[in-house]
This record gives sequence, C-alpha cells and structure tokens, in this order.
Amino acid sequence: MSLSTPVSRRALRHTRAIDIQAFAREDGLWDLDAHITDIKVADTLLASGLRPGGQPLHDLWLRITVDRQLTIVAAEAVSDAVPYTGFCNTIGPAYGALVGLNLMRGFRHELKARLAGIAGCTHLTELAQILPTAAVQAFANDVWPTYDSATAVQPTEKPFQLDKCHALRTDGGAVAQFYPRWVAKSADTA
Repeated sequence: MSLSTPVSRRALRHTRAIDIQAFAREDGLWDLDAHITDIKVADTLLASGLRPGGQPLHDLWLRITVDRQLTIVAAEAVSDAVPYTGFCNTIGPAYGALVGLNLMRGFRHELKARLAGIAGCTHLTELAQILPTAAVQAFANDVWPTYDSATAVQPTEKPFQLDKCHALRTDGGAVAQFYPRWVAKSADTA
C-alpha cells in the first residue's frame, strides 16, 4: 500500500535520509552504523555561507558497538558535512557518553539526559533515538529466536516481541493465530 496521491502539485525542496546497518562482528559484538543526511534541492544561504543545492547540509555518522545484551561498549560520531564547519563537527567525542547505556533499559531517557541541547548535536541525538528498534530488528532471528516459523521449536519462554506492538499484543488476533500458546486468556475464559 502506498500513500494517497497528493491533492495538488508539489515540488521537492528537502530530503532527509536515514540509514542504519547492523554488523555482526567476529568478536561477538555488534556494530550499528547510523547515517543521516539533509539535502536541499536549491542553493541555501546559511550564516556560514552559501550551500549549493544538492550538497548535504548534514552528513553525519554514528556508530555504536553493543554486546549481545544490547549494552553499548563503544560509540563514535563523525560529521562529514555540517552548516558550521569548525563548530558542529567538534561534538563527536561527546557521544562517548553513550558507553555503558543499554538500548532496552531507559536508553532514550538517558540519551536525552546526557546529550540533549548544547551537550550534543540535535541531529545525531535524534538519530540515536531510533537505534533501539533497529537493534531489535537486527537481533531478531539472529541473536534472539522469534519463533515465527511454523516448524520452529516451541518456546518455553514468552517470545520477546510479544506485547511490544499493536499487532503482536497477546490479546489480539495475530498472537492467537501465530503464537496460540501465548494468547492472553480473558477473565471469562480463564
């Protein structure tokens, strides 16, 4: 399904692209490489000078290295294109403050506490906020069994993904169909 057809003619002015790639390392750790770009179609006059259309205003990278429990053991940030060269691109080392945080335990709260506002880069901090769900997707069926296959061994513990989203709520139809052992029993049927 696609979005509906726009109701009027429109012209592209700005593109923000976000890409996250997850890599299993031979040492047992995982790297999540996150990349964000902002590109204007037309020339943009900034306080720091003219940025020609088609050239990135932001071209930022964030790599976190996590263990199999999703605890961050290393973090690195790099700014290849920024609006204020010599200023924006000096914040990278601050992202070392992510080391020790766990992506599944209060990560977004701690991220904001450590790197919000002038303590970090708005764009890198926003990019970091989506890393927990990207890590879960990377770990699903690679580190954590999801038991999505009809031929999979039945789990003895509730699969991690249940009750984490609308479709996989234990009182819903998807769980009743695909994970019948874990469907929530109502008080009337219990």
